[in-house]
Amino acid sequence: MGKEIKTREVKKDIRVLDKAGTAAERIREATIRTKDAAECSQSPQETSANDYAVNRTSDYADRAAHGAARKIQNQSRSAAQKVKAHWADHMAESVENARAEAEPGVRNIGDEVRIKTRERVNGMVKAKGSTEPSIKALPEKEKNIRQSIYSAAKSKRAAQTGIEKATKRTIKTSDQTGRLRIKTASEARKLGKNSIRTVKASKRAIKSGRATAKTARESSRAAAKASQAAAKAAVKTSQASAKMAVKASQAATKAAITTGKLAAKVTATAAKATAAVGKALASAIAAGGWVVVLILVIIVLFGGALCLVGAGNANAVEPVSEEVQAYEPLITKYAREHGIQEYVELIKAVMMQESGGRGGDPMQCSECGYNDQYPGGITDPEYSINIGIRYLADCLHAAGVTSPMDLEHIKLGLQGYNFGAGYITWALENYGGYTQTNAQEFANLHGGSYGDVSYVPNVLRYYPFGRIPTGTGNSNIVNVAASQIGNVGGQPYWSWYGFSGRVEWCACFVSWCADQCGYIDAGIIPKFSYVPDGVAYFQSKGQWQDGSYTPKAGDIIFFTWGGDGSADHVGFVENVIDGTVNTIEGNTTDSCARRSYPLGGYMILGYGCPAY
Repeated sequence: MGKEIKTREVKKDIRVLDKAGTAAERIREATIRTKDAAECSQSPQETSANDYAVNRTSDYADRAAHGAARKIQNQSRSAAQKVKAHWADHMAESVENARAEAEPGVRNIGDEVRIKTRERVNGMVKAKGSTEPSIKALPEKEKNIRQSIYSAAKSKRAAQTGIEKATKRTIKTSDQTGRLRIKTASEARKLGKNSIRTVKASKRAIKSGRATAKTARESSRAAAKASQAAAKAAVKTSQASAKMAVKASQAATKAAITTGKLAAKVTATAAKATAAVGKALASAIAAGGWVVVLILVIIVLFGGALCLVGAGNANAVEPVSEEVQAYEPLITKYAREHGIQEYVELIKAVMMQESGGRGGDPMQCSECGYNDQYPGGITDPEYSINIGIRYLADCLHAAGVTSPMDLEHIKLGLQGYNFGAGYITWALENYGGYTQTNAQEFANLHGGSYGDVSYVPNVLRYYPFGRIPTGTGNSNIVNVAASQIGNVGGQPYWSWYGFSGRVEWCACFVSWCADQCGYIDAGIIPKFSYVPDGVAYFQSKGQWQDGSYTPKAGDIIFFTWGGDGSADHVGFVENVIDGTVNTIEGNTTDSCARRSYPLGGYMILGYGCPAY
């Protein structure tokens, strides 16, 4: 029975099974490390090369962890199956060995019992006939034999039962061990699955981070495109607004010019009416009729009022034709080339009177001494404009013209353009200048039908600045400034001031315009080329207003671009409309041009307000 203790070998096998537990622990630790690595490898964004490298490394670590978990799971399954099979084989072998070892013992016990039984029976038979007490003792011996046989059988059954119980215990232990191994393997598989799930979750998180980064990049690109489109739209809108402002200001200028022309016509009409009144009064007084005088005064005054109110439109200054207007770029080009760029409007008026801008010789200068290419008559409009402006420049210089407002000398120069330069010399020597009467006299000296004795008034009806009344008034200087719009470089203004080379010429332009109106000599506006000097002058005269002031036409506006109180730029106020100050400035982008600013804007330093 002591050999049944061999079941202790099962305990040794159970100790061997601790390897599966160790493997499970390692799998668990590997899973935890994989999960931690996966969590550390997540990246919500991928915005640089470093992020890209980190993500690639994380992907590689995830794949390695996933592969390791799968490999451990497969190894665990294989190890569990091998252990189960090995344990089943070992237990079967142990049971067989136990049975083989138990059976000889049982047989030996049975044989010993049978031998002893036979010996006792034989002894009893031999002693059967000796004495009677021996015979009486026979039943007791048989009883003992039966008890021995029963005890042997019982021992055999106990041995068999012990073997069976040992076998069952061994099998049960094997089953429990197998279940433990299976459970351990199942836990290992679960851990492997959890590790795989963790790896998948980390991959999903990484993909989500990449998608988020991609969405952010696309959003930033879309925002950049939207901002670029908005910037382009703003630029187009500002350009369109600038064009509209230019057109509006041009229309305003034309309206102002037309108004000035109309005023000139009205003034002329009033002068004629005054002359008529004088003649009528003289005649009436000579006749001695005071009642008639009173009636004539009433009639003349009423007629003058009609001229001022209702008859002005018939005498308005006439605009030049579209054909003449189309030549303005060429006129500007050659006027600058021949040094009379400030007289573009006068040149257009001459062309309008000569040809209306039509034909191959719009300036009608084929008989000019400068024509050496078309002896039979000029057929090239640009050539005609070139030499016509050159000849007109000679006439204006000979007549002593000093500005576009110098009508007295302009008239002499214009009549010389029509008659020839000889008329200018003749008129200066005999009359000191132009009159329509001496123009007629000069024509009579040359046959009576020489040239056009009404050439000067015919030209001046198209020349707006010739119709502006002279004398004081803020509108005069605004119109002179408007006549210079389009000049580039400012050469007439800074050279007039006395500079031999280009300077910042905005103040020179203001001074030049004031000089053309006689305001410098009259002490109304100073001659200055340095902007702060202009500010100091008006402050010293008590004629200075700050930027909150609402200016009027003809006021001189001073600017401070940085808002720091320094005087940086100067120009003229043309008008104020709906909270916007419209100006005419020199040296704005190196040219004479109109500009607009909000009333009270930070860039407006203040205003000089001349006492016109």
